[in-house]
Amino acid sequence: MNAPVLLGNRPAGLIVAGCCGFLIWSATVGTSSDFVVNLRGSSKVTSNRPSYDFDTGAALETPLSSKLAGSCLTASLLAVGVACTARIQSRRVQGSVSLGRQSAGTVACRAEGPILKLGTRGSPLALAQAYEAKRRLGEAFPELAPEDAVEIRIISTTGDQRLEIPLAAIGGKGLFTRELDVALASNEVDFCVHSTKDVPTDLIPNSELCTMLPREDTRDVLISGDDSIKCIEDFPDGSLIGTASLRRQAQIYAKNPNVKCVNFRGNVQTRLRKLQGGDVKGTFLAYAGLKRMSMEEHVTKIMEWDEMLPAVSQGAISFQCRSDDERVLKYLKQLNHQPTFEAVTCERSFLAALDGNCKTPIAGQAKVENGELTFLGLVASPDGQRVFRAERKGSASDAIEIGRDAGLEVRKEAGEKFFEEMQAYVQEVAAAANTKPVKS
Repeated sequence: MNAPVLLGNRPAGLIVAGCCGFLIWSATVGTSSDFVVNLRGSSKVTSNRPSYDFDTGAALETPLSSKLAGSCLTASLLAVGVACTARIQSRRVQGSVSLGRQSAGTVACRAEGPILKLGTRGSPLALAQAYEAKRRLGEAFPELAPEDAVEIRIISTTGDQRLEIPLAAIGGKGLFTRELDVALASNEVDFCVHSTKDVPTDLIPNSELCTMLPREDTRDVLISGDDSIKCIEDFPDGSLIGTASLRRQAQIYAKNPNVKCVNFRGNVQTRLRKLQGGDVKGTFLAYAGLKRMSMEEHVTKIMEWDEMLPAVSQGAISFQCRSDDERVLKYLKQLNHQPTFEAVTCERSFLAALDGNCKTPIAGQAKVENGELTFLGLVASPDGQRVFRAERKGSASDAIEIGRDAGLEVRKEAGEKFFEEMQAYVQEVAAAANTKPVKS
């Protein structure tokens, strides 16, 4: 773990060395307004001040007053050191501190902080994806292998907070990325880890999706407590099916118009608890999320593409960073999986041509094999009564054009009036959908 110790304000670029009591220490200070020394390699650091608890994350703050005399070349600093003893793990040591008469061990002092700061949502699935990204970076770059080299910062988003309201009623995909965008633009984080299906096609200025990790299984799954239900058509008339996705709702109604879809939001664990509590007869989730959390045992049936075409970018983890941040890009781009990047690029191009978000029932999937790209796209009315499909094949290098052409084809076939009616329908059902499911 990493224990930040705040020592106070100081001039930028100052190199400090000091000694007091039994502790000799040194640190190189960066350009931020606070002088931070990191004590590493110990489960507990003690001194004449309250100790830093690595388990609870309580920071030890030691004020330090400093004055400069003359130029920076001849600057002198009067410092008060902190005498501390520590138990260490030798593999975690990056520097040494002589403890003189105390033989408690060695403490490493670092002033630079984490090499990379990763922003993520706080759901169990989002954290699983963030730690997968952290693991892959550590495996690819030795300097990122130490525990504190990549810091994970949890950022709560509007979509995580407003669980009682359907996505269609409160703004669509950007709900899960807006606060992360702010953190990225303000340099609070170096990059963000996303479930790519939550990312709008229009990114904030000076940012890009620079990396896609190898894609997980993209299919949806049916989950039901009734063993007799194996497909959408098996649900009895009047059954309540929980889903927050208009894409899933449209495809469910297309196959079984006699069921009722109700708003069903929250993380995977919350949805499973609601299902087990009898709030709904069944629900549909992304197989990728269940696999990443080792929860496949809950699956009743894996849905093939002809049964439930998945969402654009489903199953893909992406990294978003600032386009001009070459230091960060040199790390992230090394992890990019090109076939996934090409497939997702095609799907997002299809979505962009349709101006799609969580307010529109749009599905799209691409596969790349031996440089050849195959794409299937779908747009439907929320009631499932009208469905328009497109299919394309071509070179993976033409991913953007393939997706865009498929989107324009569907848009032409459906007509602009269809999209106007669809948006009107969404507005009408949004308020009605904002009700708590009742037991059937």
